[in-house]
Amino acid sequence: MLTFLLIAQIIIAVTLGLSTLLQVRGGGLGGIFGQSDTVFRTKRGIEKSLFQLTIALVIMFVLVSIWVLLII
Repeated sequence: MLTFLLIAQIIIAVTLGLSTLLQVRGGGLGGIFGQSDTVFRTKRGIEKSLFQLTIALVIMFVLVSIWVLLII
């Protein structure tokens, strides 16, 4: 059981890292060169789904981590 939870924790951690890296950053280095950051954008489509997936992965990671801690 512990081995299964540790493998699941590794898979969730890698997936969480990838989903975080795939998210689009707004602005970037544009603020350095005078570009305004006052444009408001809402998340739509795949961007919104990826954001929600990231939140779900964080919750799963925390729950699995607590579960592993309770078993040890």
